[in-house]
Amino acid sequence: MTVTTSSDANGNVSAATARATERAAENAEASQPQPVTFAKALNTALADALEASDDVVLFGEDIGTLGGVFRITDGLTDRFGEHRCFDTPLAESGIAGMAAGMAMNGMRPVVEMQFDAFAYPALEQIFSHIAKMHNRTRGALKMPIVIRIPYAGGIGGVEHHCDSSESYYAHTPGLKVYAPATVADAYRMLREAIDSDDPVVFFEPKKLYWSKDRFDLDALRAEYDGGAPASRSEGKAVIAREGTDATLVAYGPSVSTAMAAAEAAAEEGRSIEVVDLRTIVPLDDATVAASVRKTGRAVVVAETPGFASVASELVARIQERCFHSLAAPVLRVTGFDVPFPAPKLEEFFLPSVDRILDTVDELQWEA
Repeated sequence: MTVTTSSDANGNVSAATARATERAAENAEASQPQPVTFAKALNTALADALEASDDVVLFGEDIGTLGGVFRITDGLTDRFGEHRCFDTPLAESGIAGMAAGMAMNGMRPVVEMQFDAFAYPALEQIFSHIAKMHNRTRGALKMPIVIRIPYAGGIGGVEHHCDSSESYYAHTPGLKVYAPATVADAYRMLREAIDSDDPVVFFEPKKLYWSKDRFDLDALRAEYDGGAPASRSEGKAVIAREGTDATLVAYGPSVSTAMAAAEAAAEEGRSIEVVDLRTIVPLDDATVAASVRKTGRAVVVAETPGFASVASELVARIQERCFHSLAAPVLRVTGFDVPFPAPKLEEFFLPSVDRILDTVDELQWEA
């Protein structure tokens, strides 16, 4: 919108013109999509899934009346009733076992484990039954379960509240593992996970819950509801930032750190590409390999401790597929192989822009 201004002989803009300019700016702002938080996107995805199918049911510790520790299920019990979104005892193994039984009988349970390491008592149910039931019954029983896990650091939490436990689940055949990094993917990928006939462990980066992005959430919802399966994000990594000199491969909470490092590297004259994996299982080897073959160098960034991890698997797969295109060994920036530290030491444990840039410097740039 164009606003014509008028002024007096001294060049002062009239009050009427100033008000018109202000109104035009307000109208322009109102016409833009409103900021949406990561948490709101997840909440909306859960609500839309409950609306779309009576088979979807949510349960977990404090997710009913309270709306969850992080308020991801806020308002859903009031809207859909206690039979669709309800609290459970503090018994993660029981939560997972009940989800397995419900899925075997045609329902689509979505459970919350409250915090990453709180899920460990449920691993027997997840690994021995949820992951294996479809194969065990030769396909007779499907397991459409979503296990939501708020995970990783960046919030000043203590041990049992900030683990990056994705490697345990990624190592277990029969499970899908999702790790969204953007607000739009939070909505899109949670809807996909709930629609999947396979069990999905859905990792939600806690530090991103209140991050915001400006986009049309209603349009995204309509796009998902009307979209073909081929347009979905499962197993499809995205190039979050184009570059030519090196590739940073990341997922979940590490993507924003990798993006910040790429921005800082640009100020030093290096063009860094960033690949957001989105889903760890299934893994998009093709997009990762194409990026690394183009740049010739790669660094994997993840909060998980590095030994026997998703990060080490990524390094191995890149080396196997891109060996003849590499100008330097593939390196990693990960959490250290120690229990998650106290809040005051967290910044030294987590991958940072400085650690990533230092590692990029090690990629044998000398001719």
